[in-house]
Amino acid sequence: MTQPTGAPQRDESDRDLARVTEELAGRLRARGVAVHDDDSPDAVVALVEAVEEFERAVESRGGDLMMDEPPARHAGEPDDPHFLIPARGDDESFAQYSGRLAAATAAIRRHKPHP
Repeated sequence: MTQPTGAPQRDESDRDLARVTEELAGRLRARGVAVHDDDSPDAVVALVEAVEEFERAVESRGGDLMMDEPPARHAGEPDDPHFLIPARGDDESFAQYSGRLAAATAAIRRHKPHP
């Protein structure tokens, strides 16, 4: 049986999508954000965007990402505990975590700026 036209391109596209998704998931893990096996590629992209928004909020309030993110989370105290990115629970869905992360970002934007 022959494969339909475009099947090799689809396989290559699927491999590219998996590679990019894993690269983005690695970036999230490096920032201390858990990525679950059932997170879709779209969810991983949305998490990256939400984490970057959180980081911009921290920086806009004078936070130092080198002090307020892993590995400093385990090695010492952050400049301000409000600036720690929320940890994602093992059983926390993408939607639940995204909501908590958005709330944390909004709280930081209301936080008094650091000098």
